[in-house]
Amino acid sequence: MATPEWSKLEVRAVVRFLFSKGTKPSEIHKKIAETYGKGAMSRSRVYQWCTWFGEGRTSLSDEPKSGSPKTSTNEENKIRVDELVRCDRRMKIREIALKLKIPKCTVHEIVHDTLGYRKVSEEPRIKPENFEWGGGAAPRPSSGLRQPLDQADQ
Repeated sequence: MATPEWSKLEVRAVVRFLFSKGTKPSEIHKKIAETYGKGAMSRSRVYQWCTWFGEGRTSLSDEPKSGSPKTSTNEENKIRVDELVRCDRRMKIREIALKLKIPKCTVHEIVHDTLGYRKVSEEPRIKPENFEWGGGAAPRPSSGLRQPLDQADQ
């Protein structure tokens, strides 16, 4: 399928031109579909643009979208996250996110990808007094919580 040889701005300019000449929106849609193809602009979009032009709009480009920015990974947040981590290295990603009111995934990205920290917080593990490693036959556990030898046999 070949890419269309028209742009949204071009089609909108045609809508504005025909609307300024007094053409009805249904006729404008018909002419655009004949000239540019059915995929150029839907009937409801033609009506919407005619309404906007009738209200005095002159711009053909899209209006800026409202809402939060696409990302909260900005310099200010990087500095704030770094300060929190340096003040308390035991602070968890979740706690940082709640304190700064930014998403956990963003905090994770800043901490691990941008600042290069590998682990922010790890719960300390206290070794009980009766903890013993097994004999030479059993390999040492590589990860996870370790149990004392006398409790593992039960």
